[in-house]
Amino acid sequence: MELIEKTFGEYLEQWATETPDKDFIVYPDRNLRFSYAQFDNRVDNLAKALLYVGMRPDDKLGIFANNVPDWLTFMFATAKIGVVLVTINTNYKTHELEFLVRNSDLKTLVIVNGWKDSDYVQMVYDLVPELRDSQRGYLLSEKFPFLRNVIFIGQEKHRGMFNTAELILLGSQQDDELFLETKSKISCHDVVNMQYTSGTTGFPKGVMLTHYNILNNGVATGQCMNFSADERLCVCVPLFHCFGCVLALCSVITHGATMVMVENFDPLVVLASVQKEKCTALYGVPTMFIAELNHPMFSMFDLSTLRTGIMAGAPCPIETMNEVMNKMHLSELIIVYGLTESSPGMTATRTYDESHIRCTTVGKAYPAVEVKVADPETGIELKPGEQGELCCRGYNVMKGYYKNPEATAKAIDSEGWLHSGDLGVMDTEGYFRVTGRIKDMIIRGGENIYPREIENFLYTMPQIQAIEVVGVPSPKYGEVVGAFITKRPGAVLNEEDVIDFCRGKISRYKIPKYIFFVDEFPMTASGKIQKYKLRALSLELLNETGIDVI
Repeated sequence: MELIEKTFGEYLEQWATETPDKDFIVYPDRNLRFSYAQFDNRVDNLAKALLYVGMRPDDKLGIFANNVPDWLTFMFATAKIGVVLVTINTNYKTHELEFLVRNSDLKTLVIVNGWKDSDYVQMVYDLVPELRDSQRGYLLSEKFPFLRNVIFIGQEKHRGMFNTAELILLGSQQDDELFLETKSKISCHDVVNMQYTSGTTGFPKGVMLTHYNILNNGVATGQCMNFSADERLCVCVPLFHCFGCVLALCSVITHGATMVMVENFDPLVVLASVQKEKCTALYGVPTMFIAELNHPMFSMFDLSTLRTGIMAGAPCPIETMNEVMNKMHLSELIIVYGLTESSPGMTATRTYDESHIRCTTVGKAYPAVEVKVADPETGIELKPGEQGELCCRGYNVMKGYYKNPEATAKAIDSEGWLHSGDLGVMDTEGYFRVTGRIKDMIIRGGENIYPREIENFLYTMPQIQAIEVVGVPSPKYGEVVGAFITKRPGAVLNEEDVIDFCRGKISRYKIPKYIFFVDEFPMTASGKIQKYKLRALSLELLNETGIDVI
């Protein structure tokens, strides 16, 4: 694979010139579509407006929204003027949002009304009370010294906030001089995107990704799927995650294809979108594909145009894989493994691999990426069949963690190898399998959860003396969160108290599903807590109480 040195803006402008009338983004359920030329014009107007309100290269703009149409407008507008787009998990609650806004030095925060049970507008007013009395663009917040702007995606007006409709109109009235001058200085090696991934230190870290990182990953991902400009990819995975904004968006923009968007995952909307727009590709985690297959109206939809796609985030049972390949016509579906720090693709199966290969391995190394299994202690490459840490080196390795050189140095060694923290083996044919984890990360339905983050949060409960969070095996999600707690002497605390303390402060998927009160933790001779024993104990305790693990 030949590596490309283009920016997001250059790709968009290329297709807007070569295929101006071709669909770039389609929302079937709201009958909304933007051609490449229409979208490029909208992006330029928003970019000029962002410059007008004071955004400059290297400034940070955070987007806290589900897959609404202008999520992508902000992605490209910021890319064209060198502003770093910070993606914010839609599940975040106030505690997590506060940390991210402060840690990333956000200058502009972009929000929608809310998502599920969260009212984003109220969350922002609670965190930034000065906003209600601030002139738009001149916010001065004691808690967030960098924050100057809040933008609302939509037509509604909220005190202290711009909205996208007026910004795009404002941008259309600006001359092009500053915009063209700023755009001309953008390099493919500039940071374009920052995504927060939970860290073993207990606090999320901002992963800095460049145009070069993620656009080449898009080229490679498309190559693994035999992508062409004729693809129509149904995107029902979130854009705030690498699955959406890299494996989906970057595959499409580098090939000049079409994105068929689903705002919030709904199996019925996905099935209808595939049929209506004659999609050729579909992405999802295993639980999404299972929900589509098991929908009572599944047989009513014509999915025969489907060919390929990606399943990632969790292992897939072979029965499910065979159903997806046969009943959904996804005979060339691939599996992708990686992490945010690897932009994210590190390994992938290929369209020609047998179904058992797709279910039992994570494929071979990505195009133009080196992958090895290394001894976790020495870093020396191991032989096929020997278990070690999965590491990669190449164009896909992140620029680093934002304002965290120590963590960056731990993740990327002196020879440029990114250490995944995952254990794996490689067979003699070059296929990799993930066999475990060095770090304590829990993967719940494709969401990465670090126990330390939850532990640090729950330590703020005065009744808790010690806490250990582990992954409890789950047939539905792969793993769910379990918390083992010892109480302070005389403290009164029950399961509901812990859950109530978490509600509204940390994401719902991080709230412990199971809580166990214990007198002590299993220890090694040197005094280290044995988390793997807690994991086994969780199943024993659930079995004793007759609770079904879901």
